[in-house]
Amino acid sequence: NNLLRTDVHDLKNGLEAVKKAKQEHPQLIIMDVMMPEMDGIEACEQIRKTGELSGTIITFLTARGEDFSQLAGFDAGADDYLVKPFSLVELEARIKALIRRHDNEHFSTKITVGPLSLNMDEHSAQRHNTPIKLTPTGFKILQILMSASPRVVSKAELEDRVWGQDIPSSDALRTHIHSIRQQVDKPFLQPMIITISGVGYQLIDSASVPVYVP
Repeated sequence: NNLLRTDVHDLKNGLEAVKKAKQEHPQLIIMDVMMPEMDGIEACEQIRKTGELSGTIITFLTARGEDFSQLAGFDAGADDYLVKPFSLVELEARIKALIRRHDNEHFSTKITVGPLSLNMDEHSAQRHNTPIKLTPTGFKILQILMSASPRVVSKAELEDRVWGQDIPSSDALRTHIHSIRQQVDKPFLQPMIITISGVGYQLIDSASVPVYVP
């Protein structure tokens, strides 16, 4: 099929994956968690450290019962994961959804909320002129929250706009929000991403106070 716009490379270990990714700048990487030489988590972290690969989609394959943490995977920079065993039909559907979501993110628009800015053209974000590193999925979630600000975005709306019917797991959104907060809020004094219990999430100007209007 024509899922990808580039050739497919089959690599043997994590070190080869990192090296090839830096050389080829692939659109999508499907990576096993358990690999020789370097495991998937570390390989993903190394790939994400390369600025030119910030827009590359990374999804993990993990065996059921394997020592795999969603939080560790998403924090490393993964966008999705699939638990073995799985069908090729399911894998193809997830890949198509990831690529479609990624392609829909590229607009010539810049969004600014207080000290936080997002540039869709460059696929970059910064707060107080400090660069923020985000996965493609994290970028999409932040884009939705910033575009809606200061409106509260429900959990259901976020999941639908990010994944549609292909939600990785019931905890995927919460885990991605945690990872985004590590970049957007943790290094600064005032939080900008507010959890509205039982409703969803709200992004506010850090100089203001959260206002929830039901």
